Amino acid sequence: MLEWFGAVFIILLVAVIWTASKHLGLPSQSNVQGLGHLRREWREKVSEKCIPSRDVGAGQGVDGSPGESPSVALICKPSALANYLLKHCVTFCKLRPWPWWNWRASPLLQSIFAICWTHECSVHFVRDHLQMSDDGIVALDWAVAASASMHKRRRTSSNSTSPILLIIPNSFGKITRNVLKLCEVALTHGYLPVVFNRRGHNGTPLSTVKLQQFGDPADLREAVRYIRYRQPAGRLYAVSESTGSGLLLSYLGECGSSSYVTAAACLSPIFRCQSWFESGPAWPFHWALLLYQKTWLSRYRTVLGDTVQTDALFSSASLRTMEEVLFCHHPSPPASDTSSGGAWEAYWERNDPLRDVDEVAIPVLCVCSQDDPVRGDPESSLPLELFESNPHFFLLLTAHGGHCAFSVPGEGATDATVWSHEALLDFLRATSDFFAAEERAKHAARRRGLSGSGKALRHRTVSTCRKVPACSHNIHAIYSWQRSYTR
Repeated sequence: MLEWFGAVFIILLVAVIWTASKHLGLPSQSNVQGLGHLRREWREKVSEKCIPSRDVGAGQGVDGSPGESPSVALICKPSALANYLLKHCVTFCKLRPWPWWNWRASPLLQSIFAICWTHECSVHFVRDHLQMSDDGIVALDWAVAASASMHKRRRTSSNSTSPILLIIPNSFGKITRNVLKLCEVALTHGYLPVVFNRRGHNGTPLSTVKLQQFGDPADLREAVRYIRYRQPAGRLYAVSESTGSGLLLSYLGECGSSSYVTAAACLSPIFRCQSWFESGPAWPFHWALLLYQKTWLSRYRTVLGDTVQTDALFSSASLRTMEEVLFCHHPSPPASDTSSGGAWEAYWERNDPLRDVDEVAIPVLCVCSQDDPVRGDPESSLPLELFESNPHFFLLLTAHGGHCAFSVPGEGATDATVWSHEALLDFLRATSDFFAAEERAKHAARRRGLSGSGKALRHRTVSTCRKVPACSHNIHAIYSWQRSYTR
């Protein structure tokens, strides 16, 4: 009990010190002029994309300063879909910040609460274990309402037309409060939420010594094909959080128009992943992530000993070192530091989430906050040029929200809701409505004999899956009853 009190005291102390240094600390005199100039230019650029508030009233500016400018900005390339989203996504302009004296106003405390704090979930999960082509195992956790909890082996009918919401947690396998609350909200909106668990994550058996690399979408590709095989009538949407967005963006880039996904969203994504691993997040989160990853890897210490330097793995003091030991080093030590550095660069050439970003063919919403303590400074960690030049990407940038938190006041004095969940579900609904309207207009033009002069649809849905992704495996041979089993 004393250890728990000590841990809580340390966390609170770190939160106070970190928040004070963040808001009260001053930069060095040698860098203050140049840094201030760059930040002013960046904020002016973002302020041009601010969403006018409809019914919230005066709030805070996008730079966090008091004023009448709204606290949300939609950064994207002008298009018909962007105009439709601004008109129909009313949630975008309903972000209400907490008062300064509330503890949820702190980005650090808000992020710790969303990531680390447990949540009494009102939904239950039914697990499917999927065996991959190399005998590895991943798991799909289907969320069901509490009323169906007694039927633990219940499966949704393959004839169901309900949309499927594929949720990809962070790359460390931690099922956060954010993911659980997203499942709850998605169920109330008529979705069938399913959580993708990588090899060895969240109680998934590790049947091979192969772990999933940061941006390797091979397992996710097979899991998506299984979902489409089980639920062919429902549209598929995808949502990821934090570092899990690297896997989703890699999958969308590699598969292009054959991704089976209609629209996707990323909550607090990490875009510049190599730099993030090299510099690391704020040290409280760095320490917590490092400890969490060592804890779950310790279960497989003996098994991984044949392919990984376990002594170097469990003595590593940074996320970069751990990632290098897992995927860039062989059991025998490298001959020189040059070879190690070359392996690290080659690893990110294969796993950078934005390596095939030009091939993404569906709308993707990225919800980010400027005070994210895990991602880092927005000026250097957010690729605004991607959203301004690629018509498929939309950045919903808030002044406050922390990392995967985005908590806003609820109806009661002490109630809180997650604004980002409502915003992304609003985005998915509006995108589907836009596609449906475009399809109706196109069919009407064809009936009038004007299909040749009709305007081409820039953003088209791919949920019909007319084109099968290039895959050397037969889905009916892989996902027969012998190859898929349930616990």
